[in-house]
Amino acid sequence: MSGSFNGWTERAFEVLLRLEGDPPREVREALRKERELLVRQPMIALLNDVADAVPSLDDFSVWGFRQESWWWRHQGAVIRTARQVEIGLRFDLDGLHLKAGWHYPDPGQVPRYRAAVAAAGSGVRLAELVETLRTRGYDVTGDLMKRMPHGLPADHPRACLLRHRSLLAARPLAGDDVVLTRATVDHVIEAANELAPLLSWLGHHVAASAGAHT
Repeated sequence: MSGSFNGWTERAFEVLLRLEGDPPREVREALRKERELLVRQPMIALLNDVADAVPSLDDFSVWGFRQESWWWRHQGAVIRTARQVEIGLRFDLDGLHLKAGWHYPDPGQVPRYRAAVAAAGSGVRLAELVETLRTRGYDVTGDLMKRMPHGLPADHPRACLLRHRSLLAARPLAGDDVVLTRATVDHVIEAANELAPLLSWLGHHVAASAGAHT
């Protein structure tokens, strides 16, 4: 492990405090270098250390600056595990947040998801994974249809999961005290291990092409 991440600093929180609300462009530009050094670069270091420890998590991106002020107040990053399947991280004044799963589906992914949920073996397994994550404090969310998809019975035992057009598990990962320390690396790795079965299910049944399934 490279050991390059040693936590965000109190100065990082000070920069984010100065970006609260909707500051004018000149204020944001005046803070650009400090924010890059104190907020964005530690996120890059964190994910490099995570990738050193778990090589399968080495495909990541850390968001840069965007025009909207929201992006200046929140530092985002993603670790990709399969097509449209990823672990998302967000650092802000409340600490580090995590949201992981499948969203922004490609064409064909929603029908594959529904077929896998409707099938007895794979569908029961997903329901078990979701319930396990809920017991560990994750909020399971996503884009839900108001009605059941056409052709599926309203009383299907996994009706709620079948209404999903995306599936995400989210929870706060580290408070503002923890993110000041290197322990944040361990928190990300621990969460990735907890989420690995769900992400693997989504990668196999949803992200992979139909021809890849046997």
